Amino acid sequence: MKRKILVIDDEKSILEWIKIALEDKYEVLTTTNPELALNKIKEEKPGLIITDIKMPGISGFEILEEAKKINFNIPVIMITAYASLESVIEAFRKGASDYLIKPFSEEELIYRIEKYLPFIKEDKEFIAVDEKTLEVKKLALKASYSDVPVFLYGESGVGKEVVARFIHKNSNRKDKNFVAVNCAALPSELLESELFGYKKGAFTGAFKDKKGLLEIADGGTIFLDEISEMPLNLQSKLLRVIETKEIIPIGSLESKKIDIKIISATNKEPKEAIKEGKLREDLYYRLSTFPIYIPPLRERKNDIPALTQYFLKNLSRKMKKEFVLDDEVLKILMEYEWRGNVRELENVIERACIICDGFIIKKEHLPFEIVEKSETQRSLKELEEKMILKTLEEFNGNVKKAAQKLGLHPSTIYRKLKKLNKKNGE
Repeated sequence: MKRKILVIDDEKSILEWIKIALEDKYEVLTTTNPELALNKIKEEKPGLIITDIKMPGISGFEILEEAKKINFNIPVIMITAYASLESVIEAFRKGASDYLIKPFSEEELIYRIEKYLPFIKEDKEFIAVDEKTLEVKKLALKASYSDVPVFLYGESGVGKEVVARFIHKNSNRKDKNFVAVNCAALPSELLESELFGYKKGAFTGAFKDKKGLLEIADGGTIFLDEISEMPLNLQSKLLRVIETKEIIPIGSLESKKIDIKIISATNKEPKEAIKEGKLREDLYYRLSTFPIYIPPLRERKNDIPALTQYFLKNLSRKMKKEFVLDDEVLKILMEYEWRGNVRELENVIERACIICDGFIIKKEHLPFEIVEKSETQRSLKELEEKMILKTLEEFNGNVKKAAQKLGLHPSTIYRKLKKLNKKNGE
């Protein structure tokens, strides 16, 4: 499926030219009517917007502001034939992703769009096949029915944002903003102004009032990823927001009421983060009314075939090729430990699709270290199986004696024999 791009310009000829330039790669929606454009943003949910600045009725700046209210994360590229330093500054202050001066080439336009494609947030499917993941999904669904704070924890790459978006999409806040903030990605001063907003003149460079992300999420959900990386003074301010349901923008004396669902996440064990002084204990207990642990991929390997097929399907659509997986590759993927979790699996599949000249993903398309580790593990497993069988034969099938010689608990031998019988189809 092609990604949707909405183009708004009062000149029909420009719209026709852009549509022809982009329609091979994207689904292009166009309109000369800025008022209709706002409806299209709500109804069609484009992944990126290109808008002219000077238009009769509603300006491109107003489109930009309204689009950000509907979907805060949407990239918007401003285009104009009347460039000025003031309009460039205004565009970026209002949250534009880019600014292009007419006339521009087809290559230039595509380059700018491709630059922002990685930032187009697609709602990834919550794939759950393994019993452990099904339990997470069940808990996430229950969490979506209530407004209580949810605390997600698990290793990096397990899919915490996917779970957070799933909770938002299934809640009665789904028509409002979902605002995702990575607390580790911004310096502390910037994080405070981004979260709480500021008044004109609050500090050097505050030329006008700016809404904070907490206010933008009003009515919807805010996802605070890597919460333990948030500076402690900000954690204290956040605690006050939870208690009072009010925010005070920087430089203001007036508080504003907000209604948000808070989902927080960390890749650390929360109690350890508290011990290390990275997470305030009182904040943790306010945020963790509904904690959900997301296990690493190596503990829910039954998800691997479904996740692999999901990534392959998306990449086939994107690269216009129907990729299929060789049976041996799936076996290798199932045996690997996946320390980088779902994110690592996705990257490995994408790399394999890029390298593959044909349609079948084979062993040689995987990184060498993954294949090597898998083969080493397989050899060790086979060696272990041979040792157990040989020792059992030596003691005429007496599991207790064989276990004593091998230094194992008898239940371990029974478990391994059960697996071996299953593998041999007995």
